[in-house]
Amino acid sequence: MSALPADPHLPAIHLRPPRNWINDPNGLVFHNGHYHVFFQYNPHGPQHSNVHWGHFRSPDLINWEPLPVALTPTPGGNDADGCYSGNAVSVDDRMVAFYSAHRNDRWWQPIATAQSHDNGRTWAKRPDLLIAEPPAGTTMYRDPYVWQQGERWRMLVGSALDDGRAAALLYESDDLETWAYHGPFHTSDAAPGTDPIGWECPQYATFGDRSILIVSDWTPHNGPSHTTVHTGREQDGRFTPVASPVPLDHGPDIYAPALLKVPGTNRWLLWGWAWEARDEDWAHETGWAGVLTLPREVSLTPDGTVVQRPARELLALRGARALHRTGHVTQTAPAALGQVSRTFDLTASLVPDPSGTSGLRLVTSADGSEYLDIGLDPASGKLIVDRTHASLDQRARKGSYTAPCPALSRPGTPVELRVIVDRSIAEVHLGDGQVLTLRFYPLADGPWRLQVRTTGTGRSDFAVEAWDLATGGVHQESVLAGQPRDPALTRP
Repeated sequence: MSALPADPHLPAIHLRPPRNWINDPNGLVFHNGHYHVFFQYNPHGPQHSNVHWGHFRSPDLINWEPLPVALTPTPGGNDADGCYSGNAVSVDDRMVAFYSAHRNDRWWQPIATAQSHDNGRTWAKRPDLLIAEPPAGTTMYRDPYVWQQGERWRMLVGSALDDGRAAALLYESDDLETWAYHGPFHTSDAAPGTDPIGWECPQYATFGDRSILIVSDWTPHNGPSHTTVHTGREQDGRFTPVASPVPLDHGPDIYAPALLKVPGTNRWLLWGWAWEARDEDWAHETGWAGVLTLPREVSLTPDGTVVQRPARELLALRGARALHRTGHVTQTAPAALGQVSRTFDLTASLVPDPSGTSGLRLVTSADGSEYLDIGLDPASGKLIVDRTHASLDQRARKGSYTAPCPALSRPGTPVELRVIVDRSIAEVHLGDGQVLTLRFYPLADGPWRLQVRTTGTGRSDFAVEAWDLATGGVHQESVLAGQPRDPALTRP
């Protein structure tokens, strides 16, 4: 098969194969000195079908090695129409994967398992299902998440109940083989008259006596919707929230995040799926769809705020410093900061003009007509990321998206930003740990350059530093089972 033409939107440092469809990250596990990231993968095209588990591993979160496809549907088997989402654990000398066995002729996805004794290169499926039937009263059932807590193994399964509520169902086991059902671990509130919802991909992390439950909201009519995080405490097998659920990420293009606890530490890592924000025909033309976010560190503050920051290892990706500028700007004219590559990491400290919106503009066309705006609005107290003018192609989705920024309530206080852009994905982190992820598709030849702008009548102070990112450590050759690596498929 000939290589596709180089696609300027194909991310360079974010994990994905060089072609075809991916969605949910699965099976995040640390085993024998390597981080393993599995993901939903169609090896035959850029659409959601024929779902396998693709597989990368890394010793350091920087250098990634593609391994053979881990799980493949068995014709006529329990997973004949797809090896859907789940997770994996490390036990002694083996890895055990738990996944949703999909068939088009049943509405539920029973729990299946497979194991590897050679560090994930080959996998043997358990011949029979681990959990074959959903509990009574459920209308959706999929996406196991297994973890060890004390001496016991525990499992959450995403579900919907027949009264319209979403649920994460709890199971426990002593040996990973026999599982006892303990009922709903947590459910959404009953809301008579509203459409039913389900929770996909439940994820659970503990921080001392407090914990977070991350769920991806799904509806029968529209499918995947958004991701929320619940903070609370567990007692007697039930999760009790201490606050209302909030968005895990304030952007429009992230779903189905998955967690990994680094062994021997209290450090939690998270990857999510960033779907395409463009016409399906465009994605089909380019031969690929979907990307995983960069790994993030997740923590919980004393006041119960969930904080996400780029994994500390990502600093090693920084190459040459592209720019370092300080100064101030007024509405009279933007401050030109300089050029950046199509894959860069930026830090900014901005003191916004209280009388208007101040922030960064990433200009991607020579005439300035194509750009992505990242602004701070003291009047609303929000970060605003606007991609309305971010692509000259009308097949790209537009829109403006916001995240709360409490620092804006204190005039004169610098607002800290960390922005990582990789060709067609931007992950915008606020200093307080909020994040907004979106996709955008610049078409112009550039060069890409940064500006600071304000609409206010006063001035906005800034200090901005940016680095071009080195991409040589991300080896994303083909992950087709048994297919030799083709140098023509290796991304520059």
